[in-house]
Amino acid sequence: MAAWLVRRLAASIAIVWAVVTLTFVIVHLAHGSPCGQSDGRPVAPETCAALIRRFGLDRPIGIQYVKYLGALLRGDLGESLALHRPVADALAEALPNTFTLTLTALVIDFALGLALGVYQAARERRFGDIALGNAALFVNSMPTFWLGLVLLLLLAQWLRLFPVGGLRDLVLCPRMDSLPCLADFAWHLTLPALTLGLVGAAGTARYQRAALLEVVRQDFVRTARAKGLPERRVLLVHALRNALLPLVTLFGLTFPFLLTGAVLVETVFAWPGMGRLAVTAILQRDYPVVTAAALIASVMVVLGNLLADVLYGVADPRIRVRAT
Repeated sequence: MAAWLVRRLAASIAIVWAVVTLTFVIVHLAHGSPCGQSDGRPVAPETCAALIRRFGLDRPIGIQYVKYLGALLRGDLGESLALHRPVADALAEALPNTFTLTLTALVIDFALGLALGVYQAARERRFGDIALGNAALFVNSMPTFWLGLVLLLLLAQWLRLFPVGGLRDLVLCPRMDSLPCLADFAWHLTLPALTLGLVGAAGTARYQRAALLEVVRQDFVRTARAKGLPERRVLLVHALRNALLPLVTLFGLTFPFLLTGAVLVETVFAWPGMGRLAVTAILQRDYPVVTAAALIASVMVVLGNLLADVLYGVADPRIRVRAT
């Protein structure tokens, strides 16, 4: 198991390095320059030239890449060209908001998806199963940003049940140091988290339904029924426990997917997270921020895959035996 884990860690580091390298090359070769304002107005040529010299953007891309890798190995993510501050500081402000959004969406995803999957499996081929299956397929096929716009229009603009965007009410709650301000933060969090969570729950429900239906046809489930156990106990205790193994793998893969999927959701709901920061940096040709965002996203994807493999090995001893 230890040797397998070392090999996976080495492969993960190689993947992260490849993603960072590819992102660095693409953003530097892309058309345009970082000399621009957020409103689209160009910067004076002499100011642009000074900015390019200051950040070493006039050097060959190979030299820039070696310099960037050296700084990265020291833990230095560079300085933002547009924000004029260290990239690490900008990410330190944005990442907690993104993680809060992603973790909340993850809870909605698996709690709702698991419940729907069990309900559909218990009513296989009945009206409830067919109706929920079609609804889940419809939601799962919708782009995340489109579902966000629909919820924003319906629940925020028309019904006015939720705010249209932002992290909190900055006038009433400049700091989250009271219970009403925490409630206001949760109120602002609901729509973006629901957007991410609903799309994930639709897929999770389909996975869980298929896994549970496969398990209920096995011999040990028929034995439990033959002993006279209630159907609810057979389904929720004996069958569900063994049907959760595929969900373990899905859990490890869903978190990085939600993290990267938050890019569009944060833009739609004006949520000040890493996704919105990355989109703004792309539009402004802010190379250090774009590369750092790609680095964080690739690390999370790799860690999610590694966590899924480890959890699956813990849940199923046969996997550990094969891994060794």
